[in-house]
Amino acid sequence: MYFDAKTAGAHCAPQRSLLHALGLTKEEMERPLVGIVSSYNEIVPGHMNLDKIVEAVKLGVAMAGGTPIVFPAIAVCDGIAMGHVGMKYSLVTRDLIADSTEAMALAHAFDALVMVPNCDKNVPGLLMAAARVNIPTIFVSGGPMLAGHVDGKRTSLSSMFEAVGSFKAGKIDQEKLDDYELNACPTCGSCSGMYTANSHNCLTEVLGMGLRGNGTIPAVYSRRIELAKHAGMQVMELYRKNIRPRDIMTEKAFQNALTADMALGCSTNSMLHLPAIANECGVKINLDMANEISARTPNLCHLAPAGHTYMEQLDEAGGVYAVLNELSKKGLINLDVMTVTGKTLGENIANCVNRDPEVIRPIDNPFSQTGGIAVLRGNLAPDGCVVKRSAVAPEMLVHEGPARVFNSEEESIAAIYAGKIKPGDVVVIRYEGPSGGPGMREMLSPTSAIAGMGLDKEVALITDGRFSGATRGAAIGHVSPEAVRGGLIAYVQDGDIISINIPEYKIELKVSDEEIAKRKETTEIKVKTDVTGYLKRYAKMVSSADKGAIINYID
Repeated sequence: MYFDAKTAGAHCAPQRSLLHALGLTKEEMERPLVGIVSSYNEIVPGHMNLDKIVEAVKLGVAMAGGTPIVFPAIAVCDGIAMGHVGMKYSLVTRDLIADSTEAMALAHAFDALVMVPNCDKNVPGLLMAAARVNIPTIFVSGGPMLAGHVDGKRTSLSSMFEAVGSFKAGKIDQEKLDDYELNACPTCGSCSGMYTANSHNCLTEVLGMGLRGNGTIPAVYSRRIELAKHAGMQVMELYRKNIRPRDIMTEKAFQNALTADMALGCSTNSMLHLPAIANECGVKINLDMANEISARTPNLCHLAPAGHTYMEQLDEAGGVYAVLNELSKKGLINLDVMTVTGKTLGENIANCVNRDPEVIRPIDNPFSQTGGIAVLRGNLAPDGCVVKRSAVAPEMLVHEGPARVFNSEEESIAAIYAGKIKPGDVVVIRYEGPSGGPGMREMLSPTSAIAGMGLDKEVALITDGRFSGATRGAAIGHVSPEAVRGGLIAYVQDGDIISINIPEYKIELKVSDEEIAKRKETTEIKVKTDVTGYLKRYAKMVSSADKGAIINYID
């Protein structure tokens, strides 16, 4: 420890004097300093309870012989940011979180870290920071929200967004819309389906960076507080044994994460975040790996928005460990990887019982024989694009239709709500990629509008932007190269026929090479000139989506 009062000597007296200014005693300075990265704030529902989680972590650290010191991390609520300029500032915070946490942790010479995230970019950002700093680290999230209830059925944020589409289509009245508004999100916590936040909190368990239940114990359960105390205690064991993030997040661990992602039916955003986290660990993940793993991994869970079960039910069924145990029955999981428990993943999941075969399908009776995510390639996306296959209706797995082209999310929403999108159409939204957006906005509003109007089994949507984990339907994102960097999506015109074949991983613009060449000579790429501040820097430095939208990506 840089500030070690027992060994540092006189030259560190100035630093120790500043620790005294904090009110730290000599005894506290003689213990390992454990940084607790708190993502608490009062604007994100998934973070409003993190003050309680942090206090529990502090108690656990102190009980186990450490000195807990709290410092903050930012977090954006994707739901609140959705559908306006605020969404440009969602994905970009992943790198702000990683950078600022790295700076704080190394500037103050912490001996260990406890990361306390919850929502979408917060978890991957802190995982990236953990890999960079590479001191003993454990994760404990704030936990998922309980499902809401409308008309006697469980519901969630995705149902709320779809209710807006239903209202615009005249399928429900104002009273019913108000009912959804008041009841869809009933508690604190990350939104209750297998959306991006819950996907990555679950994957912390798979990667070995969080204790059992980190991804599934509901935010309002007292077990969540107990988990936080245990995390605080366990980080001291990691410190004593010198087990570090890069010892845990190995190539085999990332293979496990991709496998579990397919089985759980996680968010398509995993195909942005896992490559970015792996990159920090010196591990390379490419999109082709996703299809290889998907081809051999059955989809065992249909949580919202793919189905009608929610995180609290996954927790009751045995949680992530029960899913991993099912996968291990066919040798799909690397069991010998290290975890924050100090034991291997195989030891952790031994005897974890699947308590509800309707929520977690047995390995011999999956929802499908292939995983939840598919990567498509073709002339429209030579570097790949991503779809949450498990949330696509069977009749839309193969689709061909005319393009309806929009140069922004706002243009597409206006057309959808105006009833201008017809069955069979393929909605194309471009100039929303990592650089072109900039910020690669999520398209939950247009996909939810399509679903709410009852068109999700007849209309596909393609974008160089991305989708919320709450999206369902034939929603294909991350089209690479993106429009602003000369991808073919920039040259699509209204009426062009687009062919989608998800089982065969293909996507094609059915326009002749000669016509495409002519369009490239006459079509001007639309580069936004009014971008300022952090977004201007981000647009210049960010990689393409197929590389994980990584800042300063080095191949």
